[in-house]
Amino acid sequence: MQDLESLLLQNRLLTEEVKRRIDQLAAINTVAATVSQSLDLDRTLKTALQAVLNVVGADAGGISLIDYDTGEVVLRAQQGWTHDFVSPPMRIPLGRGMSGRVISRDDVVLDNNLDGSEQLAVPRFMDEDFRSIAMAPMHARGKIIGILSIMSKKPNAFVGEIIAVLKAIADTVGVALDNARLYETSVEQEKRLNAIFQSTADGLIATDQNGRISLINQAAAAIFNVEAEQLIGAPLREAPIHPRACESLLFALSSRVEENKSFQVTLDNGRTLSFFLSPVYIESQVDQGRQTDGWVIIVQDITHLIEAQRQRAEFIQAAAHDMRNPLGVAFSSLNMLNSFFQSDASVTEIIEIAIRGVSRLQDLIDDLLNLEQIESGYGVDKAEVDIGQLVNEACAEIRPTLAEKELLCVADIQGDNLRVQGDARWIKRALFNYLDNATKYTQPGDTITTRVFFSEPFVHIEVLDNGPGIPAEAQAKLFQRFYRVAGTEKIRGTGLGLAIVKSVAEAHDGSVYVRSRPGQGSAFGLTLRAE
Repeated sequence: MQDLESLLLQNRLLTEEVKRRIDQLAAINTVAATVSQSLDLDRTLKTALQAVLNVVGADAGGISLIDYDTGEVVLRAQQGWTHDFVSPPMRIPLGRGMSGRVISRDDVVLDNNLDGSEQLAVPRFMDEDFRSIAMAPMHARGKIIGILSIMSKKPNAFVGEIIAVLKAIADTVGVALDNARLYETSVEQEKRLNAIFQSTADGLIATDQNGRISLINQAAAAIFNVEAEQLIGAPLREAPIHPRACESLLFALSSRVEENKSFQVTLDNGRTLSFFLSPVYIESQVDQGRQTDGWVIIVQDITHLIEAQRQRAEFIQAAAHDMRNPLGVAFSSLNMLNSFFQSDASVTEIIEIAIRGVSRLQDLIDDLLNLEQIESGYGVDKAEVDIGQLVNEACAEIRPTLAEKELLCVADIQGDNLRVQGDARWIKRALFNYLDNATKYTQPGDTITTRVFFSEPFVHIEVLDNGPGIPAEAQAKLFQRFYRVAGTEKIRGTGLGLAIVKSVAEAHDGSVYVRSRPGQGSAFGLTLRAE
């Protein structure tokens, strides 16, 4: 009989313990379900605190978060208090008061008999007239992120069962609050980046890896004279922007080489736009096979720069016409003098220096007059041109010159019947300028490749070298008159060779571009519309 009563007692105690555990789990689940309904940090703080007080039956509570940057514990939410300690928030230095003990022990700190004799970090907390307090650390991502506190106006209010529930609930609340804080930080960062994105004077466009526009700022929308909302989510090929700009962008994005690219496009209305494209790489565990996450496109309206450049060129060209005849006379006279003083080495050296100076000046004048001629449209006679044949001829003609510098010229013609309507003389001149530019920066023994390929609707001519490469910030300016990349001033040149190539391309309704990375060579391209 006694054994039966003992068994019944054990069963009853076991049933009560199971019920207590079930109640604790239910309380934890209730708090978890409540705090997971929002990612708004302030709302989550208030909701979590209310849920905790309902579960443990405390008179008041508070939630403090740790600011590791300032080294403080900051009260962010309170309920049931007489005084406001949140606005402005109560701040306690790390390591001070009861919160310091919670953090150092990484465990619940309990005081069921507050009598006013305690040394508190914030003395006015005693005005609240609480007699019992329990404080539990909240964990998230392997560290303490804050403290959950419950208070009662009665002594000995918190027994072991409540402490166990509080300890379990604290981490649930900590994870929810940390998620809300991370979300809030993400939203604030997104707003900050968007403000910067919209405030820049340059047009900015971001696309995904498929060429679909994901972001565009107001400056870019204004350049294209469209509403930003019309472009968000639209594939670039369907975007309502100028066809010439769209075609050039699509070609650049479809290139097999994913690197920085820049080019300029002159529209039908005379406006000139400068484009700089840069690939965006983001590590992804979901899609590890993709090469790039998308592209960032910088657009600038440089019409005013082009106009200023044109006015400057007109002045220089007028002066060039006036200088050409007297320079020719000076050159002839110097050659005649040189023949008279062949026996005097010192005089001959001085005359040859003068001849080289006059020759360089004549080169500059010739380039200026070529620019004037090609840009005015005079002397441009278009007919059917076989680009493959033209490139082979150009490479054959320049090989002796390159051989003197121990360089090789290789023609890579990809496809047959690559024809355009154009002036073969000017297209060959543009190609020679590219090749001449490559010879200046390619080391002896290396190879310069001229590649021709078709990408509808354009025929592309590219000259590839193994030179030192070009900094990204200089690439957009390479085709401007007289522009020289920093550090190349000692290399002979007029600063007009690439400008002539650009003018030839535009005279044929084409465009120019460059791909380059410092230390990895360069590829200069010329696009011409195929027949």
